[in-house]
Amino acid sequence: MVAFSSVLLALSGAASVLASPINTTSNALNLITRATSPGTGTHDGFFYSFWTDGQGSVTYNNEAGGKYSVQWSNVNNFVAGKGWNPGQPRTMSYSGSWNAANVNSYIALYGWTRNPLVEYYIVESFGSYNPSSGAQKKGTVSSDGGVYDVFQTMRYNQPSIDGTSTFPQFWSVRQQKRVGGTINIATHFNAWQQNGLQLGQHNYQILATEGYQSSGSSSITVSAS
Repeated sequence: MVAFSSVLLALSGAASVLASPINTTSNALNLITRATSPGTGTHDGFFYSFWTDGQGSVTYNNEAGGKYSVQWSNVNNFVAGKGWNPGQPRTMSYSGSWNAANVNSYIALYGWTRNPLVEYYIVESFGSYNPSSGAQKKGTVSSDGGVYDVFQTMRYNQPSIDGTSTFPQFWSVRQQKRVGGTINIATHFNAWQQNGLQLGQHNYQILATEGYQSSGSSSITVSAS
């Protein structure tokens, strides 16, 4: 999806870790074990999205309310989480644990818009790879007790919520890493707009865990403030 639309080929020249929003089906080569099948839907009042490229083992669990957990081992790329559809410039809170600080993974508010098609991230914490590496820096924004660097990059002929497309990615990457707190999403949307980064009509928006060529686990609970 964008991913780690989730390290990034578009950002670093390395193999992409961006997650694809396209659902996959099981086949004989699929090594995944799971409690919740890859896809999107609603669970206990929240929207969820779980995407994996099918390599390695990843188990995603929808739990009560806005809580989810995920465990992964030797994956290539996945992204999963709970949130809302459609997204909006809400203030939201999250808490929990993320056991992947030393591997290629991150925790981020992640979403899509249409017209224009845009994939966006508000990265709260990242592990062994900084997703802003190689991206075009647009500025900074202060929000929720920290400073975020604002970036833009492009994805060319890559999977999206509308099939294979070319689209920009917008990023806010927190300088002071954390797992848990409040995210004033409107502050980031406004900062992006002030730097010439225009969003469209909102599709889904989740507090995501993403992993690339790594192993780890997380347990996250989201809520609207």
